[in-house]
Amino acid sequence: MNPFLPIAPTKDFVAVSCMLMEDQGYASCVTSRRRVQNLSGQNLTNVPLDLNNETQFLDISYNPLVELQVAPFQRLSQLCFLKATSCGLRLINPGVFVHTPKLEFLNISNNLLENIPDLSLPLLKILDLAGNQYDSYQLPATFATLANLSVLYLGSVNALQVDLDDFDSLSDSSLHYLIIGGGVEWQRYDRGSLAKMKSLQKITLKVPFCENLDLFENLLEDVNETQTTDLELVNVLPDLCNVTGDPFRTLRTMPLVKNVTIVNTWINSSFMVMFLKNVFLSNVRMITFANITYSEDTPDGFKFPTLNHTMVLSSFILDSIKHYQYKYPIIEISVDMFSKMDYLKVSGSKINTVPCNLISSFPSLATLDLSNNVLTETGFWPSICSHTSVFPKLRHLSLSKNRFVDLSFIAQQTHQMKYLESLDLSFNSIFLDKPCFWPIHITSLSLSNNNLGNKVFSFLSQYLQRIDLSKTVITALTKEDLLQFPMLTHLFLSSNSIKVIPTDLSPTLVSLYIDQNYITSVSRESLAGLPSLRTLKAGDNPFVCSCDSYWFMTALNKSLLPDWPMDYTCSTPPSVADLPMSEYRTSRMSCEAWLQAAVALPVTMLIVLALCSAFYACDGVWYTKMLWVWIRVKRRGQKQANLLNNTTFRYHSFISYSHQDSAWVESKLVPSLEGAGLSLCIHERDFVPGQWIVDNIINCVEASYKTLFVLSNHFVQSEWCNYELFFAQHRALDAQQDSLVFILLEPIPTNSLPKKFLKLRRLLMQQTYLEWPKDERKQQVFWVNLRTMLQVADHRILKDMALELTQSASLIPDDLDPLLK
Repeated sequence: MNPFLPIAPTKDFVAVSCMLMEDQGYASCVTSRRRVQNLSGQNLTNVPLDLNNETQFLDISYNPLVELQVAPFQRLSQLCFLKATSCGLRLINPGVFVHTPKLEFLNISNNLLENIPDLSLPLLKILDLAGNQYDSYQLPATFATLANLSVLYLGSVNALQVDLDDFDSLSDSSLHYLIIGGGVEWQRYDRGSLAKMKSLQKITLKVPFCENLDLFENLLEDVNETQTTDLELVNVLPDLCNVTGDPFRTLRTMPLVKNVTIVNTWINSSFMVMFLKNVFLSNVRMITFANITYSEDTPDGFKFPTLNHTMVLSSFILDSIKHYQYKYPIIEISVDMFSKMDYLKVSGSKINTVPCNLISSFPSLATLDLSNNVLTETGFWPSICSHTSVFPKLRHLSLSKNRFVDLSFIAQQTHQMKYLESLDLSFNSIFLDKPCFWPIHITSLSLSNNNLGNKVFSFLSQYLQRIDLSKTVITALTKEDLLQFPMLTHLFLSSNSIKVIPTDLSPTLVSLYIDQNYITSVSRESLAGLPSLRTLKAGDNPFVCSCDSYWFMTALNKSLLPDWPMDYTCSTPPSVADLPMSEYRTSRMSCEAWLQAAVALPVTMLIVLALCSAFYACDGVWYTKMLWVWIRVKRRGQKQANLLNNTTFRYHSFISYSHQDSAWVESKLVPSLEGAGLSLCIHERDFVPGQWIVDNIINCVEASYKTLFVLSNHFVQSEWCNYELFFAQHRALDAQQDSLVFILLEPIPTNSLPKKFLKLRRLLMQQTYLEWPKDERKQQVFWVNLRTMLQVADHRILKDMALELTQSASLIPDDLDPLLK
């Protein structure tokens, strides 16, 4: 149904009833395309046993099955729709539907069933049993359990009568629509049979009544005792039927019947006069003739007498009318009889011109549908007609599926239709070459299925509220395109080649259809620019299932999407191709950068804290200091070698220490260093007797490669130690910047040093020092670093020192070995 044309509800022909049933099934119970199994026409002799147990829709039509067995259906507890038409079915095992309690739609039409099967399906809504071989319309008692049954199709060429008790099991049902008949005449109809189904609102009779019109009248009287408002008669009169009497006279006494449809019937002009007379004198408001072959059996054609009666008919539909004779039909009827008619549809009848008097007649006509004909601009607006009064009350006009081409001409002509609101020009051959000047009163326009392109927006009226440009070869949509439509509320762009929905598209847009395009994602920013949006149809696009679509799949209100989830599948990446977007799973963590940061920061802090704790617990600080000392010595080795190429020293080191620490120096320090071949200067042993002590200090400092200070609380209390530190520091400034080595024998807080040791405080803050460890494993590393620091930059001595380091490596624990390489 075209959303631009508020056409009165037309009758659904029986020929397309199966298609409508499938559409209802999809909309009602199918939630994912992966749960649809289409196995039709695959020459199956048995239903497969390995069907997905999540299957909701199963089509096994056109397979030579013969019988439905229990086993394949035991796992199909989610099955909602089963279609098994034209399978040659002769038997349905009674246990088949025990395992499908959720079945709502069952179509087993056009098979060879000789009996109407027992069914106990409390959720069943639509059941199609037409086109089988049963010879009676007797419904099993189990039909009384079909509490939700709304539509029932019954029909067999072998069922030639209707008995009084055939429909007893549906006497208390909620059945609304009954389609009955196999296209053959009934030999008997028991009065009161259909009257038992009081809830009926629509009846379709596929039964010809030419030879037994009394039976037809009895049936109409029963219909009058139900709630039926819609009566559809299919092939009610066979070809060339000679009607005698007035079988439709009963219509005058059926106050509830409002809509009558005649389908697939041969009608002559005499019968038409008789039928319309009864319709005009009844309460029927809509009359439809569909797929009718009309012939004139009188020389004057259709000549309708004037009736002194106020007619209530408001809608008249002629769809696919064929004229038997090769001439224009003769129709003579007063248009005054149609003064209250507000809806007229003449479609599929190859009309190529509109009579002049029709243009100015029908004073109350609000909707005119002339779709699916061969009309052109000159056929609809003949130049010979006076256009002083053109459809004075027309509001909705459909010219779809005709041969119109000139949009500029059509726009100009619509100025004469003062009340026209909507215009449908879909499926024509419209081209754009001249500016279009539209009247202000047209607010809805459909140009779908015309080859127009991106320029079409500049040919439209700024007053439009509804625009349909589906399948018009549009490749891009921009904000500027829609700025010229300040009142636009509904935009239909289905089946184009649009790739992106721009931001800030239209603040007034309520409905946007952009399905079947090339859109890979719908961004949050795009919908933020549509604050009034209530409906978004965006299915059947090649969506990329990634973080770009994460918010669309998780945060977007799905009530906006009428086609969710069926029409939304992943296109890329290949790993999830064809996966329904409703089943795609990704974490919010992987898509929200701020959330990643919010989680990563405390996690990182915990990891760092844990590493620091482990580092501290394993004495990592001490090992790091030792490593740093060793690296610095290595890096400065070459530099020191250059400085000392022409310098010779008597001692490797002068040891400065407090007398109270002499026990450690004599027992630990001296043996370890001198045992490694280093020459040490110790004041108790190497000062020159009788020489002034200050001279001794200066001479020893200058004769030593480095000065080693053994720091302790006793050291800072010694006056001579302060002298030694003073001279060694000045020598470092003058000659060798890296000549001072500090060993911290015990912790000395720098802020506890006396004022006379301010220089030492500054040195300890700037200079790397070695701490004497209590752990024996660490002491091995301590001696290696200390010996390395005291080595002289002489190639021979350096070689000896390297050899010593290599030999001492075996004493170092394995976990510290990498630190020394």
